[in-house]
Amino acid sequence: MNYGVCSLSLVPCRAEPSDRSEMVTQLLFGDHFEILEREAKWSKIRIAFDAYECYIDNKQITFIDRSEFQSLEKIKFQRLSNDLASLLSSGKDRIEPILLGSHLPEIKDSKFILSGTEYQFEGVCTELKKHGSRDDIIENAFMYLEAPYLWGGKSPFGIDCSGFVQMAFKLSGYKLPRDAWQQAELGETLSFVEEALPGDLAFFDNEEGRIIHVGIMLQNAHIIHASGKVRVDKLDHHGIFNQETGTYSHNLRLIKRSL
Repeated sequence: MNYGVCSLSLVPCRAEPSDRSEMVTQLLFGDHFEILEREAKWSKIRIAFDAYECYIDNKQITFIDRSEFQSLEKIKFQRLSNDLASLLSSGKDRIEPILLGSHLPEIKDSKFILSGTEYQFEGVCTELKKHGSRDDIIENAFMYLEAPYLWGGKSPFGIDCSGFVQMAFKLSGYKLPRDAWQQAELGETLSFVEEALPGDLAFFDNEEGRIIHVGIMLQNAHIIHASGKVRVDKLDHHGIFNQETGTYSHNLRLIKRSL
């Protein structure tokens, strides 16, 4: 089988086929993917949501066939609306946690089916909007407030800057690429910080001019971003000003209109 779906709460995805390789992103429950290469222990996959390519352990794959993969492409998903919920799958006597950002098939009478397994759902789930408003994006962003920074992370228990932005938009019905430099290629460039609206994206570079950070603009020249944790800081034409340290933490490169 050349396709798979994530039936665990959270799965690390690595740059190379090794447990020692860096984690570059994560799969959440319900994420499906194409298997590009399969070896004894590892598979190289392409995630359906953002076409991101990475490696995962074969023991963490629920293999599916092409027809089921295609049905997952068409299915109308719902979104988990709180930080944590639980599932009880048929034939098992244990409860499985799932995290904010997981997408679930249609739930009827607190039950749904994924890859032939029936799950009993306990939590809060709402219909995923096609394209939410700027207010929706900001509301979703604040659901991750205080989440610790984790390179490659995409959950409330650890998230990086571009994963944070991608998830805030995903929960609002938008698809963004995984990495900050890819996200910076989208949208219209604004000339001044004062032109930015809540929900626009600000990008930051290093001394070599490479995009290394991204955050979501808020009202009154503030930004919510993942740096140490998901936090709110002031922003001006120089960059992000951290009031706790009294220094600029990131150098502003550009601001893009997101919607």
